[in-house]
Amino acid sequence: MLTWSEQDAEHSALWRSDQALPARVVLADDTLSADSAYRLACAGTGLLWRGDFQNARQLLQALSRRIDKPKKARAKKPAPDAQPLPGTAFHAHRQAQAQRTRVLSQILIELSGDYSINLRRAPDVRQVCVQAFGPTNGQTSVISLRALQGVIGAFEWRKNGVELPALGEGLRIHPHYGVFSPVRGEYVALVAKAPLPAALKDHSVAFDIGVGTGVLSAVLARRGAQQVVATDMAERALACARDNLQRLGLQNQVQLLQADLFPLGQAALVVCNPPWLPARPTSVLEQAVYDEGSQMLKGFLAGLKAHLYEGGEGWLILSDLAEHLGLRTREALLGWIADAGLQVLGRTDVKPVHGKSQDATDPLHAARSAEMTSLWRLGAAG
Repeated sequence: MLTWSEQDAEHSALWRSDQALPARVVLADDTLSADSAYRLACAGTGLLWRGDFQNARQLLQALSRRIDKPKKARAKKPAPDAQPLPGTAFHAHRQAQAQRTRVLSQILIELSGDYSINLRRAPDVRQVCVQAFGPTNGQTSVISLRALQGVIGAFEWRKNGVELPALGEGLRIHPHYGVFSPVRGEYVALVAKAPLPAALKDHSVAFDIGVGTGVLSAVLARRGAQQVVATDMAERALACARDNLQRLGLQNQVQLLQADLFPLGQAALVVCNPPWLPARPTSVLEQAVYDEGSQMLKGFLAGLKAHLYEGGEGWLILSDLAEHLGLRTREALLGWIADAGLQVLGRTDVKPVHGKSQDATDPLHAARSAEMTSLWRLGAAG
């Protein structure tokens, strides 16, 4: 619960954020200058907005310009034989991202019990919030303006969907709020084109570990797997996958289970697209990208052999970005594969085409420009 003082009374509301509660909360309106707002936000002070909604949007843009303004740094002479520690650039980038998020999340918007916003020129976000948070229980809540913009963006993503040629012409996946969108379609194309294991003819069962939006389950079902068992720990992901599979008419071919990694039994094909970077996620959405200690990747490899029919394959979809960032070595990955009693049957690589791989101003451009996304075909070692 977030608490604040207003008109000589204490108020409280549900805090809707992955971020920590502000150190303190003050009321803010159109009279607050951008410089003053920036100083307060940097100090961890939440600015509960009581002015014009569109002015709050402009203030957020002003804060963004200030935090993104290049800072003059004193040049430090490196030690004669100094070598940067592995992952130094990545960790510095993550730290800067976290600080940026903290500052820009300090402009706060109060949502009434029906999700309406009682501010001048405020949009009607009631339907948007119901879709993201579920039916209202009449409780007042507070959300950062930045997070609210994300909720509105997720509403549009879900409404319009993401077209993926690997699924078939004109077919789309509709990501829900809090579920990572398959905007990087190259990994979906890898699953759509890889040769299916012969064991699938005798045992037409496939597992999809970490179903997310359901896109890979849909690809496997459309490729002929008579039964796909898909798992995920997140209820949001399971609801999203269920919605997409129904849209595609594949709900009868795919069974959705809330489970940590594997379901019971064996399959001829087990597919997993774990988070690619071994780092701590700071939000629900980031859990699709960051996995501290590569726990999901290690768990998938360690349990795969026991869940494969004879002649079956495990398909691991993984970017090598972590290797280029110094967060994981190829030797470590191959060691985990061998320790799990697995062997590499083949590997298909594809070059990412997303915007950041082409952006020379990105702090991690050197790693991103060298990145490859791979589908590793794994089988039980002889």
